[in-house]
Amino acid sequence: MMDTESSPQKTLENLSAALGCSPTSQELATHLDKQDQLQHLRKHFLIPKVGDLPPTDLSLADGTDDCIYFVGNSLGLQPKSAKKYIDEELDKWAKTGVHGHMEGARPWAWAENNIEDLMANIVGAKADEVALMNGLTVNLHLLLLSFYKPTATRHKILIEDKAFPSDHYAVESQIQLRGFDPQQSMLLMKSRAGEDTLRTEDILDTIEREGESIAVILFSGVQYYTGQLFNMAAITAAGQSKGCFVGFDCAHAVGNAELKLHDWGVDFACWCSYKYLNSGAGGLAGAFIHEKHAHTVKPALLGWWGHNLKTRFVMNNEMDLLPGVGGYRLSNQPILLVCPLQASLEVFNQTSMQALRQKSKLLTGYLEYLIKHYYTRDEAHPEKPYIRIITPTNPEERGCQLSLSFSVPIRTVFQELEKRGIACDMREPNVLRIAPVPLYNSFSDVHRFVSLLGSALAASDKLSRDGQPRP
Repeated sequence: MMDTESSPQKTLENLSAALGCSPTSQELATHLDKQDQLQHLRKHFLIPKVGDLPPTDLSLADGTDDCIYFVGNSLGLQPKSAKKYIDEELDKWAKTGVHGHMEGARPWAWAENNIEDLMANIVGAKADEVALMNGLTVNLHLLLLSFYKPTATRHKILIEDKAFPSDHYAVESQIQLRGFDPQQSMLLMKSRAGEDTLRTEDILDTIEREGESIAVILFSGVQYYTGQLFNMAAITAAGQSKGCFVGFDCAHAVGNAELKLHDWGVDFACWCSYKYLNSGAGGLAGAFIHEKHAHTVKPALLGWWGHNLKTRFVMNNEMDLLPGVGGYRLSNQPILLVCPLQASLEVFNQTSMQALRQKSKLLTGYLEYLIKHYYTRDEAHPEKPYIRIITPTNPEERGCQLSLSFSVPIRTVFQELEKRGIACDMREPNVLRIAPVPLYNSFSDVHRFVSLLGSALAASDKLSRDGQPRP
């Protein structure tokens, strides 16, 4: 679909020139959808109707249309086969009771093991480097208990400033648990004055300067607020060269960016599965530990499920610990959470992260192109509402999300978009996060969104000017 040697903007301009149409025309969006080799994946997901979304104003939108779902960075769509798989397990439970632990397509005693190879493909790991278990923050705590071993001279954890609150709290509490002061041991990586995102060279300079005192580097794969995709390979190499363990929270990167956790030599990672992996709210999370640590870094907390499956049911209370991340399992996994994750991973298995990323770069580039075309600040008309994109413009430094900052009150813009059947995400203090997901979003979705954005901005501007509800 996309010439990987060209920028998305150049590709769009070349295509529209060949078609004899404007880059902003519906004709181009339709052509891009027809040429999309991944468009068939959309049919595997349930897309909410506009009329079923609670905030919709049916005087402004057709309730029978599919909504524009640009919030897969918060909760992915439901795979159609998720209900079928859950129903199968409920039926098995009803008919066979306890025998379901060992029987059927998903024996409950090891059901998650059967899909870890699919998960490993998505994160660029070996199957035995991945475990599906718990929730993200639980896994992060379990990993930090093993990898964060502070000493008097090496006790700091480097984390990006304004990391997702869950990560910030986890790091803060781990430092306190070891008897250190977060004010001294929590090293926050801040962007330069007047800039929204972190420069890779500044991150690497900080590691070079502070590395001897840093025990663990913990970054996001993709920063949830700005949408910045960090250079995980460079951060890993720099940190390990200074003797630090390097880990990543991949919640916003997994299923979004092309990850190579094994090849990059990342020490550990964790992620949730309900965003781009579409496993449903509170879905089963994942963890990664590089095979190089399989026999050297041990779990601090033990549970029955970390015992070798072959001898787990001998029940002699002599731990036969699984090597690597497998030993970090504590309890049996909830089968009803395994089912929707399996349903989604099977859709991912119909393509590759490389192919998804190729589409994603063009899809998000198309969104960026249209927003800049229509909503860049007009110096000749300073009163006109405008949008600033805070996400890096380089496609290699972002996933599918664009974070948009508005010149008019953001909450009003958000509400006007929701009235028109658009599902997106507002984050305080001043950002709308828009995520065209390549697995199920289309170029026509983007074109339609940008058109409706214009009417939402006009309505928001009117409200801000007269302070009265829109008639």
